[in-house]
Amino acid sequence: MPTTVAIWLIMRDGDEGLFCAYDMIEFKAPVYAGDFIEAEGWIDREGNTSRHMMFEARKVAVARPDISPSAADELDEPILVCRASGTCVTPKDCQRK
Repeated sequence: MPTTVAIWLIMRDGDEGLFCAYDMIEFKAPVYAGDFIEAEGWIDREGNTSRHMMFEARKVAVARPDISPSAADELDEPILVCRASGTCVTPKDCQRK
């Protein structure tokens, strides 16, 4: 998720900022090699330099190596596999927006 975190901070502050810490991580379901994951996130709170972010990751397809090396099945409904939150900081002198 760090790449998407940088994008949110660049859109918000014009700077990629620094990820300080996760304050919560919940693993909700297993993920295996070959699974397809979609992740999303959003800034839910802001301070002068801090941005608190929420993240969710969902499994949307599973690998089917029993059929062929590149086979996969789309899931009828995405499965929430992880929920997390953390804080990033963009120093005031680096904020351009």
